[in-house]
Amino acid sequence: MAERVCPWWVGYLLASPLRRLAEDPEKLLRAHVRPGMTVLDLGSAMGFFSLPLAHMVGSSGRVVCLDVQERMLQTLRKRARRNGLDEIIETRRCTQEDLPLDDLHGQADLALAFHVVHETRHPDRFLASAFAALRPGGKLILVEPTGHVSEGDREYIFERAETAGFARSADLKLRRSEGVVFEKPA
Repeated sequence: MAERVCPWWVGYLLASPLRRLAEDPEKLLRAHVRPGMTVLDLGSAMGFFSLPLAHMVGSSGRVVCLDVQERMLQTLRKRARRNGLDEIIETRRCTQEDLPLDDLHGQADLALAFHVVHETRHPDRFLASAFAALRPGGKLILVEPTGHVSEGDREYIFERAETAGFARSADLKLRRSEGVVFEKPA
């Protein structure tokens, strides 16, 4: 996989309200998120999905946001505070090799990896960490862009999720993206 990371300043474009016209977080996630859930936003950037997720899980839930860039996480924390969501949203810095999720082993209900796995150095390790953090029956929503990630690379990533232990549950066809909902077997 590529070893390049989206520049931090692109985070402002990714968090733009105009993006909702093409990718509506609530529409994509509402069938999978309920109040009280623990959700992982893997590669959260500045929180395009994190803030809506926090609203969806409510005050009894938790959204753990991971990103490799501290500047993305700083902006996400500011946005969470401004929206009164800082008690729900937790940020963690990760690396391209490691997701610091050991304390959540078997506890998370849902993991979202939106346009991020192709940027990791070791997709197998990334997906194995997500698998370990999810409870049995937990879901992984894995979405990759169709523009700069080839069909072969997307399929490779989806196959790596199955190798990690996930079962393919449903395919997602999105505007300029392709994704799969995976489930951790009970």
